[in-house]
Amino acid sequence: MGTTFSYLVLGVLRMSEKKIRVLMSKPGIDGHWRGGIVVSRAIRDAGMELIFGGFQNVQQIVEAAIQEDVDVIGLSIHSGAHFAYTQEVIDLLREKGVLDNIMILLGGVIPAKDFPKLKEMGVANVYGPGTLTKDIVEFIRTNVKK
Repeated sequence: MGTTFSYLVLGVLRMSEKKIRVLMSKPGIDGHWRGGIVVSRAIRDAGMELIFGGFQNVQQIVEAAIQEDVDVIGLSIHSGAHFAYTQEVIDLLREKGVLDNIMILLGGVIPAKDFPKLKEMGVANVYGPGTLTKDIVEFIRTNVKK
């Protein structure tokens, strides 16, 4: 009887754990998909809930993040407009009152010299080509607000 009770309690605890929800999107119309898809699959395979936004404008990204109650927004940017898109996302999240609830991650062909400024703007981390997906997953698990 004690064993059955233990299994029931463990099952209830697992069901009540909130999965980390991640929105992956590409702001603008940049056609480079590979990195975003590889990272999306790793996030999904790690047991997180993935919302794949595909190509969206900033307004759509923020609205999807709010509607889907995400913990993380992952932006894949290859166009060179990483400062502009990031600032727009941050400004709109702040305007909607949810900036403190959502972690922002960037990936793509972003010069390493730009990483510090992006982090000063409020980005939690930036990933370039060659980043191991396990490192991204671990960063999310370690740093997402519970």
